[in-house]
Amino acid sequence: MNRILGMIVLLLPIISSAASPILLPAWQTETVFDQPESVVYDAKRKQLYVSNVNGNPTEAAGNGYISLLSVDGKIIDQHWIDGLNAPKGMTIVDGKLYIADINELVVVNIKNQKIIQHYSAPKAKFLNDVAADGDGNIYVSGFLTNSIYRLHNGKFELWMQSDQLEVPNGLLVEGNQLLVASWGNMTDGFATAIPGHIKTIDLASKKIKSLGDASPAGNLDGLESDANGNYYVTDWMAGTLLHITPAGISKTLVTLRQGSADHTVLAEQHLIIIPMMNSGYLTAYKIKENP
Repeated sequence: MNRILGMIVLLLPIISSAASPILLPAWQTETVFDQPESVVYDAKRKQLYVSNVNGNPTEAAGNGYISLLSVDGKIIDQHWIDGLNAPKGMTIVDGKLYIADINELVVVNIKNQKIIQHYSAPKAKFLNDVAADGDGNIYVSGFLTNSIYRLHNGKFELWMQSDQLEVPNGLLVEGNQLLVASWGNMTDGFATAIPGHIKTIDLASKKIKSLGDASPAGNLDGLESDANGNYYVTDWMAGTLLHITPAGISKTLVTLRQGSADHTVLAEQHLIIIPMMNSGYLTAYKIKENP
């Protein structure tokens, strides 16, 4: 019996590691972008949009822009949309591109390639990521104010504000809950004494919970599903891509450079694309399931 138990213990690391995918380099763009913060995939048109902060992320200088790329990283139009301030997270709903831009949610009609709406959030200092639920409601993280805004029936309002959010960054809607990649409570600039982890918010009750046992995972930025119940998450400060389970167990898949930001996952193409904000390029990895 002891021998059998010993064999099970020895097998556990192998079983555990089998759940983590292997990532292989696919492509990398030239270093031509200006602080690329977020990339989103337009499945209908088979193309990518990249937000370029191009300056101080909290300063409304009018230098920010959106680039248009093919799925293999070729630039179609570097300045596809100009006139933004410091654009960051994005999402697409019904042919419209929603962009977080300091204290505004900017809406672009993709077909016409025009900005059609500005929703203001005067008290926001650093709107960050954007996600949509199944009903078309748009959620936006307020990075420096421990808040989340929501666009609902044409009104953009503060939906939640709580210190429990611990500086919310990446957002992801799954069913009836909103997942939040927290940066962690900041102590000196963007440094944290205790890094953040993934949190969940019940969309109906707004109850906040921690994923797993709330173990620190990193200064989290982008948050995407791996379609197998786990999550691909970037750690901006460490410059890594993590794989995090529903129990909160984190594993580093790729070590890059500081500034790995709001990535996207192309499930059909088995591809992860990561904007490198501090380095000025995008890098892509092919997902290979670990046998």
